Amino acid sequence: MSAFSEAALEKKLSELSNSQQSVQTLSLWLIHHRKHSKIIVTVWYNELRKAKVSRKLTFLYLANDVIQNSKRKGPEFTKDFAPVIVDAFRHVASDGEEGCKKHLGRVLSIWQERAVYDNDLLEQLRQVLQGDKKPKKRPYEEIKFEEDDFPCQSSPGDPPQVAELIKALQELENAASGDATVRQRISSLPLEVQDVALLDRITDKESGDRLSKMVDDACMLLADYNGRLAAEIDDRKQLTRTLMDFLRAQKEILAEKEQKLEEYKHKLAKVSQVRKELRSRMGSLPDLSLLPNVTGGHLRLPSSGDMYNAD
Repeated sequence: MSAFSEAALEKKLSELSNSQQSVQTLSLWLIHHRKHSKIIVTVWYNELRKAKVSRKLTFLYLANDVIQNSKRKGPEFTKDFAPVIVDAFRHVASDGEEGCKKHLGRVLSIWQERAVYDNDLLEQLRQVLQGDKKPKKRPYEEIKFEEDDFPCQSSPGDPPQVAELIKALQELENAASGDATVRQRISSLPLEVQDVALLDRITDKESGDRLSKMVDDACMLLADYNGRLAAEIDDRKQLTRTLMDFLRAQKEILAEKEQKLEEYKHKLAKVSQVRKELRSRMGSLPDLSLLPNVTGGHLRLPSSGDMYNAD
């Protein structure tokens, strides 16, 4: 992927279109450069405010794709979008085209369903769309994410832990490729949203509006699913690398343990030799317990005077 710079990002945002491919391509580029997430979000927000009315909603679609598909790699984007996302919703809802709130509402529904943000922030977004009252702005310092909300990862130099591998494998059990419900929804999409040639059948505004809603829903569904599939591919590649690191670490541990085993086998042989030699020598030594007149732990041999003084 191309190197990151603010100028490169501004250019890519200026070329962003409402197509699924355009949103996903830029999303993957941003996620790849997630270490620059703070700068990315700042530039994104500034460009959103300057964008034409017809393009503002696309910026929110991009944010949605980035936030959702970067979660497994780290909390950077989820955290850095939080301070500006309410104002971004409000800006798009107020300046956007007619029906814009409906599309934002679908994005919000997805975030609520997947618990992307805490209830307080989601409620502020809901109030923006409902327009009941102005939501209270919160300064950046008040939007806090506890470290426990996100799993800690081993440092790059550490071998992967078994718990990390188990968690990664369990997450893949619920991967996008196994989501039969979404695949069924996609396979059930009407032909009208897939074939440009069928647009000739539109004869009035009502049927056009109805088809427009179907197309928007289909775009959201496919963009979200393709983003999930792209994230799954990245996750599987990462898991492959992690497994290779784990296997390499296990081989190193195995070699170390085999070396220790040989070392202790050698020690056992030495101790066994000492035991064998000791038993051999003990067999040729006299048994002091069988000698007479052993008192107080000292041996007293009989003298000649003892023999003459005997009664």
